[in-house]
Amino acid sequence: MESNDEMARNLEQLMESLIKMVGNSNKKVDGLQKRVSQLEWIIKEQHQEIRDKNNHLKIYSSYPH
Repeated sequence: MESNDEMARNLEQLMESLIKMVGNSNKKVDGLQKRVSQLEWIIKEQHQEIRDKNNHLKIYSSYPH
């Protein structure tokens, strides 16, 4: 049977491991959030470029509106 000191040591090690795991998970989530933000920005920029390009085509089109 484990002594109280051993149980306390095991619990402390378990807590340390859990804290490290949560920290690593948070880092991964932060990294993913940054990538999602970058992708959203790129999509918005491309959407704006396409919209601007389509507007220019309408203005300079030789076909009647």
